[in-house]
Formats: sequence, C-alpha cells, structure tokens
Amino acid sequence: MAACSTTACAADAQAAIQPAAPAKRAIVVLGDSLSAEYGLPRDTGWVNLLRERLAKERFDYSVANSSISGDTTSGGRARLTAVLARIKPAIVIVELGANDALRGVPLATTESNLRGIVDASQAAHAKVLLIGMYVPPNYGPDYTQKFHAVYERIAKDKNVPLVPFLLAGMADKPAMFQSDQIHPTVQAQPLLLDNVWPTLKPLLGAGAAH
Repeated sequence: MAACSTTACAADAQAAIQPAAPAKRAIVVLGDSLSAEYGLPRDTGWVNLLRERLAKERFDYSVANSSISGDTTSGGRARLTAVLARIKPAIVIVELGANDALRGVPLATTESNLRGIVDASQAAHAKVLLIGMYVPPNYGPDYTQKFHAVYERIAKDKNVPLVPFLLAGMADKPAMFQSDQIHPTVQAQPLLLDNVWPTLKPLLGAGAAH
C-alpha cells in the first residue's frame, strides 16, 4: 500500500466520511407510442417536457422513459420487473392499453395486466399514476365505455390516481394529430403534459424549493 503525506491522508480520510450525494428520485413512464415520441423529433414529446417542468419547478426527480411504440399491457407487464430492478422508481406512470384495443385483446386480459403492473409497482414501493384511454368511436359506444371503465375500476380498487384521458381536449381536433390521425403532433405535446401534471404533482411530495 502506497504511503501518503499527512495532508493527503487527512484529505482522504475526510473524503471517506463525506456522505454520498443522494440520488435523484426517479419517475418511470411505462408507455406506448403516445409516450415514445412516435413520429416526433427527438426530445419533443410530453415525457421530455415533463423533465423540463420538473426542473423548472425545482422538483428533484429524474425521468426514465420506458415507452415502446406498439407496446401492449402484456409487453409492459413482461418488462416491468427488469425496469423496477434497474431504476428503483419512486413513481411509475402507466400509459398502456390503447394497442390492446386496436389488436382486439380481451378486456379481461387488459385489466389483468394493468392490475399486475400496479401491484408490482406498489410492491416495489413506488407510487402509481394510471393514465386512462378511450378508443375511437367506431368501436361502438358500449365497448368504448367498457374499455374506459377498466381504468376507473382499477384506480378505485387499487387506490391510485387516474388521469381520465391522455388526449383530453384534442380528440376532436384533427390538426392536433399526425397524418395517421392517431399520434399527436409536436404542437400537441404540451397539452398532453397539462393533462397529466395536475394529477402527478401531488405525488411528488417534498422536493420543490419555494
């Protein structure tokens, strides 16, 4: 072992007893293309805008975007264990389910997967924010209501906050969507964040410097 001067040794000893800087609490967004910046320039989606708002309002959180275009509740549930182990989030935002409807996945399967995601997140000591969706009206009003009711039921049963509809305020405005009329434009991303923020903010707890 190399010798050190008295001054150097003292400095090393002081450094050894300094507590490590606390890691930022993490938010994970477990989502699909609506959160994965599908068709958008990099770093222009609502999840990145969330990072910017957290910094602006001085909430000390990092944001991990674990969203994959085309993902279903089954896909999200399957990869969640690894996400929780790697990131150890304080908050998990769940934005999944639309692709289940588009693919004709039974509602019972979608509900089971979402419940599993909530349960696993809570077991990992993370708070959960559930984001609800409506499906296009061509599915019929009965299915549309039953689909959305899945989110309401889980939120009530699991006592987790619910954003009723990520696309609220823009669903009837074609100009807010890309040419596929499914994915919101860059200009629409601030509205998506505004739909999420009021429900997310109470979960952030202490950390904002006033």
